[in-house]
Amino acid sequence: MSILIQNGRIVTASETYLADLYIEGEKVMAIGQNLPHKADKIIDATGKLVFPGGIDPHVHLDMPFMGTHSSDDYETGTRAALYGGTTMVIDFILQTQGDTLYNALKTWQQKSQGKAVGDYSYHMAVTDFNDTTAKEVVQMIEEEGISSFKTFMAYKGALMIDDGQMVQLMKVVKKHGGLVTVHATNGDMIDSLIAKNRAEGNLSPLYHYLSQPEVTEAEASARFADMLNYTGCPGYIVHMTCEGALNAVRNATQRNQKIFVETCTQYLILDASLYEKDFEGAKWVMSPPLREKKDQEALWSGINQGLVQVVGTDHCPFMWEQKKMGQDDFSKIPNGHPAIEHRIELLYSEGVHTGKISLTKFVEVSATNAAKIFGMYPQKGTIAIGSDADIVVFDPKKEHTISVKTHHMNCDYSAYEGQKVIGKTETVILRGQIAIENEECRLKPGFGKFIKRSKTSKTVI
Repeated sequence: MSILIQNGRIVTASETYLADLYIEGEKVMAIGQNLPHKADKIIDATGKLVFPGGIDPHVHLDMPFMGTHSSDDYETGTRAALYGGTTMVIDFILQTQGDTLYNALKTWQQKSQGKAVGDYSYHMAVTDFNDTTAKEVVQMIEEEGISSFKTFMAYKGALMIDDGQMVQLMKVVKKHGGLVTVHATNGDMIDSLIAKNRAEGNLSPLYHYLSQPEVTEAEASARFADMLNYTGCPGYIVHMTCEGALNAVRNATQRNQKIFVETCTQYLILDASLYEKDFEGAKWVMSPPLREKKDQEALWSGINQGLVQVVGTDHCPFMWEQKKMGQDDFSKIPNGHPAIEHRIELLYSEGVHTGKISLTKFVEVSATNAAKIFGMYPQKGTIAIGSDADIVVFDPKKEHTISVKTHHMNCDYSAYEGQKVIGKTETVILRGQIAIENEECRLKPGFGKFIKRSKTSKTVI
């Protein structure tokens, strides 16, 4: 199939310009004004923005957690992502402690193959580092195209590794060209605060927030930075929420250290006052929790300063009945919220439309930087001749309201119910095929492809 997009304003991480775009097969074949190409389909993008499909590098699909599973699987989750303009996601494989990385990989392949509508890749979460795991890490990079390894500084007994294991993992990953990512919160301190609040009968969702104060994230982020500096390994902090953690990264730059940072749309837009809504606050129980207004300001500034390179979602939805597992105890509320569909539109509306970030910065943090950091650029994350034709045609003036009644995520509430948004994803193309058009998904489960990624250690942003 060939597609000609005419008269749109093309936006990349470096420039914006008026041009036509010609797609043939899976690739972008020509860019220019008044292109003479004939095409099977012509899209008039006059007055519209044309930018690369979004990459969300932080999602949890069909993930086992706290005695249940996240409610979006690979079919519903990647389809909802496409509706919002995200054409690729990176999910997290969770190694079971005492088991191998390869057994975990097989489990996630069964979840995704034949089900994904959009493209996807994996991060490998290392929860049990030993000599066998070390050999498998090398195989993941060299043979499987999985070059990023998630670690947890919290969730002791299930996901957490200690600092000694972290350093040994970093040494192996550095040697073979990968990247270590981290959930940076002080798990021991958090566990102690949770136990204290439960013992005192403080059981509402508000105490989820109060059990994870800013210092728990700031301390862990600084400690992770120090371990990276010691080993020379490239590192990436996921879902950063607060000024204290950002300052830990800022301080590291004074010793000429580069650390990649991701924040999420909810931390830029929502704040901890939502936890005061009695049990309804459970809708926003996630880890780390929502923070304060001053943290939003710091994160937006961090994006413009180049300290924050990526905006993801940490999409991990649960039905309301699942959330009610913690109705009498905040520590039993499954952590996570539905967000995969709204990232692009919220980032445009709250960032570009309000003047907080530029159009080029919007593309940089929603697509291009993730592609560069995680070894997919320029195949993904940009509009260039020879790149995958993952394209969004976006109406920057269309107003709409977010609601559970209209979203496509498999979740029976919206974390942004009633929020008015300016800017709407109109047409989405994935590898040269129309994915979303006229509010309909044109692709079937199984179209989504696993994307093997290259080594990442030489990434420069």
